[in-house]
Amino acid sequence: MNKTKGLRWWVVGLVALAAIINYIDRQAFGALWQDIAADLFPGMDEDSTKTIYGSIMTVFILSYAAGQTLFGKIFDWIGTRLGFALSIAVWSLATFLHSVAQGMLSFSIIRGLLGVAEAGNWPGASKANAEWFPTKERAFAQGIFNSGAAIGGIVAYPFIGLLSAYMGWQSIFICVSVLGFLWLIPWFYIVKAPPKDHPKLSEEERNYILSGQKNQDVNEDGTYDDGYSPDTGKLLSHKESWGVIIASAALDPIWWLFIGWIPYYLDDVYGMNVKEIAFTAWLPYVGAMLGAWFGGLLAQNRLGSGWSIDMTRKMVITLGCVIMIPCFFLLRDPGSAINAVLIMAVLLFGFQTAIGNVQTIPSDLFSGKVVGTLSGFAGTAAKLAGAGLTFLVPFITTGGNYTPAFLIGGALAFIALASIWFLCPRIEALKPNEG
Repeated sequence: MNKTKGLRWWVVGLVALAAIINYIDRQAFGALWQDIAADLFPGMDEDSTKTIYGSIMTVFILSYAAGQTLFGKIFDWIGTRLGFALSIAVWSLATFLHSVAQGMLSFSIIRGLLGVAEAGNWPGASKANAEWFPTKERAFAQGIFNSGAAIGGIVAYPFIGLLSAYMGWQSIFICVSVLGFLWLIPWFYIVKAPPKDHPKLSEEERNYILSGQKNQDVNEDGTYDDGYSPDTGKLLSHKESWGVIIASAALDPIWWLFIGWIPYYLDDVYGMNVKEIAFTAWLPYVGAMLGAWFGGLLAQNRLGSGWSIDMTRKMVITLGCVIMIPCFFLLRDPGSAINAVLIMAVLLFGFQTAIGNVQTIPSDLFSGKVVGTLSGFAGTAAKLAGAGLTFLVPFITTGGNYTPAFLIGGALAFIALASIWFLCPRIEALKPNEG
């Protein structure tokens, strides 16, 4: 059988493409909300529709939180190949069902299904990263994947804005749902098995991947082991696990603050309509995309120069947080819509610089056998925190004053930074007797 050169990059490319589709499906709701509200809630005032929007978004994020832990276990149980297929097939079906929603209850149920299924993308990506990449390439691979989310945000708004000129919101949901089903075709063709058994993987690449994952010598006998794979109770007894969980719970609401509320913010504060938002709201995601690449490449460069995993992760995460914090204060009074989205672009650059390295820490600490589980726990905590902030936004931004939300964001970035430094005294492969 012919071998495929650089197969691991094809795999991460497909995972990144899944993230792009994930964000197109997800962002369609926010981008089309003005049209949906005008159709389903005619005559309702702005604060009331904001509360409905926030409630539906909260249901989505809570469902997403549950889906993180559920799919973390599913991926560890049935593997990356089938796990991704199940996740994207169900979320594409849920996207299609948006076209028949009739009000707050039906939208909440359908968004809940979407949230559970879309959540599989993230623990799945962490597990695919741990399976297909050696340690030194993981931050860059994670950055490629995370940039897929940013590219999805860039593409979603103009794409949906163009579609809205030719079709109603119901037809747009049907149109974007097809993308996920099409993705399944190359996924099943390319990802036939894990690297150890993949028939199209060259021996050279197989050895490169597998030897680069042997970063543990648990019994210190001079030979590499499969890695430390504790049960769930022991996993959570390590303070390093809680460092990852708390950092994720602090950082993720920052992302949800922007992906959930950029369209509403631009309408609420600057009076933009659907088409104006469509051709403005994508700009912050350019910063996010560049940050995802930058954070991954910077980590890869430092590791290649001989820096330890501990020093590299902490330096890059710190840099990302230091970029974010002043941006939150600048957003209190940006002066114009274009200034606001440009500041958001810098802020999300910092966010993605940091988050990609936080997401690689589970694979730095433990065997690939439990990476999905820890990533799932971290993802659940992150989404619960994101749901909490999303629920609060309509109440703390009454009258279009978003300053309280931005100040909370700055505080969260500081908490994330502290959790990594104090709960992860040394980011390295753990041993059974460490806690």
